[in-house]
Amino acid sequence: MAEFPNGVLSDRQMTAMIASGQIKAETEIANGQVQPASLDLRLGRTATRVRASFLAGKGNTVTDRLADFSMHQMDLSEGAVLEKGCVYVVELQESLVLPHGMSGAASAKSSIGRLDMLTRVITDNGIEFDRVPDGYTGPLYAEICPRSFSVVAKTGQMLNQIIFRVGKTLIEDDDLRALHAKTPIVSGDAVISDGLGFSVDLKPAQGDLVGYRAKPHTGVIDLSKLNHYAPSDYWEEVHTSEGRIILDPGAFYILVSREAITIPPHCAAEMAPYLAMVGEFRVHYAGFFDPGFGHSSAGTGSRGVLEVRCHEAPFVLEHGQVVGRLVYEHMSEVPQQLYGIDIKSNYQGQGLKLSKHFRSA
Repeated sequence: MAEFPNGVLSDRQMTAMIASGQIKAETEIANGQVQPASLDLRLGRTATRVRASFLAGKGNTVTDRLADFSMHQMDLSEGAVLEKGCVYVVELQESLVLPHGMSGAASAKSSIGRLDMLTRVITDNGIEFDRVPDGYTGPLYAEICPRSFSVVAKTGQMLNQIIFRVGKTLIEDDDLRALHAKTPIVSGDAVISDGLGFSVDLKPAQGDLVGYRAKPHTGVIDLSKLNHYAPSDYWEEVHTSEGRIILDPGAFYILVSREAITIPPHCAAEMAPYLAMVGEFRVHYAGFFDPGFGHSSAGTGSRGVLEVRCHEAPFVLEHGQVVGRLVYEHMSEVPQQLYGIDIKSNYQGQGLKLSKHFRSA
């Protein structure tokens, strides 16, 4: 089996893993699943409704735990409704035979996060969500909990993505400052502390639309239907002329970062949950930014869409408040294709934007 230099693996390296059997699948992996620094994972045939979210834990397989918590099973081959507030486990079509020194990390794909679907990868013997341990051999499962909208899901759809890491990948703060000085990674001043901080934009250059709030009672969303749904059927517009909004407990919002962000071709990045001490809200559960996100000859960058959920108490969010951070990582090599025009990426150059299931204004 091939050995790779330290870093996050590229599209070419993941293709080599598929050829060598380190990444396996029930049906042939399509070229479109391999992104510049991540692999899209496909739903299998059966969804199991479970009583509660769980981790397998050391010494247990996911199948063992499903026997403890299963309520009923659903066939996804023709599509089935996953109801909001319920928890489902679906075995994914891909499985892994990772060598020693290689681990994996998963997250929801961008469009899935923007639908407020909590979807996380779990493994046999797993003690963490969305983390595949060094040298793991075995199946992968998606735990899915729609939070704002019930959805129709179908076998083969891709809700999760995974990256592969070899050795030390983190770019330390001093090196990140040097990178920004050479090739700016954010518009304006770079706030660097355990990664790159970014803030919320509540004073748009035009108008007073600053975000969207999910409506509490809506119809289902079929994940196969793109550019299909009217935003007003599912979302309330959030306007402000004061540069502040009050987040309601339990509500889900789509907002946008004030800064434009760039991920150079030799880097990847992961959005990290921000410290709870800054307020009663959480921005994004996790998220990967492929090499090339926001990267262009014009150097304009792309804004980050923020998926915000307020917790126990109402909270005032102010324009320019730091709400999250990006952790930059070294690539093992520069990918053959970058995020953007080459692979028809949906969110390059984005501003405030809902998922691709909704019609554009």
